[in-house]
Amino acid sequence: MTAADALTNAMVADLDSIAAREYRGFRVEEQEVDLMLFQMLQELIFLKDAERLLLRAQTVQMTQDEKSWTAVVEAAGEHIDPLRHDLIVDVKAVTLYRLEVNRGMKGWSATVVLDV
Repeated sequence: MTAADALTNAMVADLDSIAAREYRGFRVEEQEVDLMLFQMLQELIFLKDAERLLLRAQTVQMTQDEKSWTAVVEAAGEHIDPLRHDLIVDVKAVTLYRLEVNRGMKGWSATVVLDV
């Protein structure tokens, strides 16, 4: 959920300005955990572009089996309103450049580079 909020916070100065008025759920599956994160963030960007929705992940359920990683995401937010949302940049995509996800003793960490 932190990566999703970081993505949205790159676009909007105040995450608290995004009200939970619209709900979207989606599922992504990839062979590697870093590519799963990539797809999850790309889906949030797609929904921003296609439906003009600023979304915050409410829940993210990650699972791993012998073949792949899966994330089931429930997100909430609202349509972009320039009068209410202090927009910073329009993120176009997540890049594969320096994409990295690690699991350490204190939890997960990720490096993600955005294309604006």
